[in-house]
Amino acid sequence: MSSPKDSTAALARAAALRQTFAGRALETENARRLSQASLGELHASGLFRLLQPKRVGGAELGIATLVEVSAELARGCAATAWVVANLASHHWLLGMWPQAAQDEVWGAGREDALIGASLIFPAGRAVPTAGGYQLSGRWGFSSGIDDCDWIMLGAIVAGEESGALTDTAGEYRLFLLPKSDYQVKDTWQVVGLCGSGSNEVSVAKVHVPLRRTLPLADVQGGVTPGTAINPGPLYRIPILPTFGYVVAGVALGIAQGALDLFSRDNRLTSYSGRMLTDYGSVQNRVAEAGACIDAARRILIGNCADIMVNAAEEGPPSLLEKARLRRDVAFAAQLSRRAVDLLFDAGGGAALFLTHPAQRALRDIRAACAHIALNWDAAASIYGRVALGHSADLPPYER
Repeated sequence: MSSPKDSTAALARAAALRQTFAGRALETENARRLSQASLGELHASGLFRLLQPKRVGGAELGIATLVEVSAELARGCAATAWVVANLASHHWLLGMWPQAAQDEVWGAGREDALIGASLIFPAGRAVPTAGGYQLSGRWGFSSGIDDCDWIMLGAIVAGEESGALTDTAGEYRLFLLPKSDYQVKDTWQVVGLCGSGSNEVSVAKVHVPLRRTLPLADVQGGVTPGTAINPGPLYRIPILPTFGYVVAGVALGIAQGALDLFSRDNRLTSYSGRMLTDYGSVQNRVAEAGACIDAARRILIGNCADIMVNAAEEGPPSLLEKARLRRDVAFAAQLSRRAVDLLFDAGGGAALFLTHPAQRALRDIRAACAHIALNWDAAASIYGRVALGHSADLPPYER
């Protein structure tokens, strides 16, 4: 199946797969990665290619579509949605790179190649060498990496002690490597999003040619090296303040799935014999959870529209706007978490059993909110500092 033509078609394809992935949720959790059947269905649906440039057969839809699609998938299986959201976003990122790098990944009929990533910059060290960099490091949290053909890694360029070129010392830089250049270690033994296979990747003194490296400063809003061949606004969006929106749809979908589940729960309470849903306190929890979910969705979709308008018409956002985008996406994740907590606490002892989907929702929402882009304390601190006129605790290229 080709890439979906619009957001409506993309959401319909996600909805068609939701129950299938829900039926595999326990299998996916136990395997700690997606099954080959799930991967095949996702490839056939074109959902991995939502943000890929049209020039190579991608859908080139907006960030809001990824939020909505990942939320729909997460209603069935959060781990599957997490992998889709992450891997789809890496097509978006590659669209900002120079054409030579894009052609190396997407050429020779490999437009559907999967790209993993770990942008934990302090985890890697890059030494300038003739024609590129020598990269070493160990990066965690690379979701879906076992099924990827390439990876993007973040690293900091070494300083004078390297004895080589020093004009980029201290620079945060992206590196694109084929599967043969990195090793995957099975470390994903966790309590939430267990099926996302977010394993560790290591690289030992691998030469990365200059054409497969990119300064992080080049993708912080406005014209990018990929703009010449991918002129759409999607490839002018600043990646760091926006990345929370890539994964926030999963948190939203976990909460909506929990509400779906609770709304179907017609059981009697064990001690009173009354219907659980007859209690006023339970009804109030359902109301508050629903309000949290609706508010989170409005925040996410509304801000995604702002992001696209900025990219298309207004240029890179101001520092305060970037801080607001970070604040809002983390707040939306907290609203989603609040909804899950309200519903789980109302579920009583039945929700404690490992056979009950509610306990997985409780674990998955915490894992999602642990992502640095959805961490409320970090995002709130950045916004508060900027709003009050203090210097932002951010690298220079983000200011």
